[in-house]
Amino acid sequence: MQYRQLGRSGILVSPICLGTMNFGGPTPEDESIALINRAIDGGINFLDTANSYNDGESERVLGKALKQNGKRDQIVLASKVHSTVGKGPNEGDLSRYHIVKACEDSLRRLQTDRLDLYQAHRPSERVPQEEWLRALEDLVQAGKILHIGCSNFAAWQVMEGLAISDKRGWSPFVSVQPPYNLVDRRIENELVPVCQKYDVAIIPWSPLAMGIAAGKYPPGEAAPEGTRLAKGQNMMDVRATERGREVGAAVVEMAKERNITPSQLALLWCKDQPGVTAPITGPRTQAHLDDALPVLNMTLADADRPLFDDLVHPGTAVSDFHNSTWWMKARV
Repeated sequence: MQYRQLGRSGILVSPICLGTMNFGGPTPEDESIALINRAIDGGINFLDTANSYNDGESERVLGKALKQNGKRDQIVLASKVHSTVGKGPNEGDLSRYHIVKACEDSLRRLQTDRLDLYQAHRPSERVPQEEWLRALEDLVQAGKILHIGCSNFAAWQVMEGLAISDKRGWSPFVSVQPPYNLVDRRIENELVPVCQKYDVAIIPWSPLAMGIAAGKYPPGEAAPEGTRLAKGQNMMDVRATERGREVGAAVVEMAKERNITPSQLALLWCKDQPGVTAPITGPRTQAHLDDALPVLNMTLADADRPLFDDLVHPGTAVSDFHNSTWWMKARV
C-alpha cells in the first residue's frame, strides 16, 4: 500500500479513510470497537469523526477504542465542528464561542490531547470566515489541533479561506471533504483544480453514493427493505434517480468482468481519481469493512477510465449529493 500526503501538511495517510458516522448507533459500541481495530490492523491509519455523529457517541466510542488498543499515536485523527449539539443558541455554527467549546468537548470524548485535523463541517451562512479561522488558529497555537480543514465547501469558499490565512499568516486548509462519487462529479469543475493548484487534500464522503454507484438500487425496483432509501429519509431518497440507478447497474456488470465487487469498483474509481487523497468508507458492519480493505492495494486501470466517463461525463451529475449544502443552487 502506498501512503498519500495530506495536502501540504506533510502527514502521510492511507488512501482510504475510516468514517465513523455509524459508530455508537446504529453500530453498537462493541462492534464499532472491533471495526476500528480491524481497520487499523488492515492498514488504515486515517480516522474521521464529528462531534455531531450520534450525539457525540461516535467520538466517545472512537476514544475508548484508541485508549484500549493503545494506538492513538499510530493514527491520524480527524473530527469536525459546526452542527448544533445542544439546546442553547450558541451550541452550533462556527462562532469562536462554539468552536472553542466544541473542541474541548471533542478532546474529552476522544480521550486525547490533540486533534490531528479539525474541520469546519460546513460553511457558515452568518459568521465571517476571518472570525472562525482566527479561532482555529488560536487552537493550533495552543497545541490542541495540528491542522485545519473544511467540509462541504464550494471552491470559492476554499479559495477565500486560503487567501485569508495567507494574508494573516495563519494555518491554511490542508484538506476539504466534499461529496464525490461516480454519479455526482461536479467538484471536478472548480474544486478539484483549486485543490490541485494549492495542495489541498480531497477527502470525499459517500464515494459509493449511498450504494447507488454500486448497484444497490436496481433500475425500476423498489428500495430494498431496511435501507435508508426505503425509510424515505428526507434529502436521501431523491438522490436515487433512475439514471443514477442505471449507472449503478452498469458498474455491477463491469465489476463482474473484473472479478471484484461493485462496491470495490466504485470505491476504487473514487480513490484513484485525480486530486483525491483518501475517500471515506463508512462501514456499518464487518462485512462492509472487509469489502473495502482490499481496495487499499488496488489500482484503477487507465484503460477503464473512459468507460466510467462514458457512464457519467466528467464534471456532471446524474444524482444530487450537494442537496445538503445551502450554497449549491443547481439541482439534478
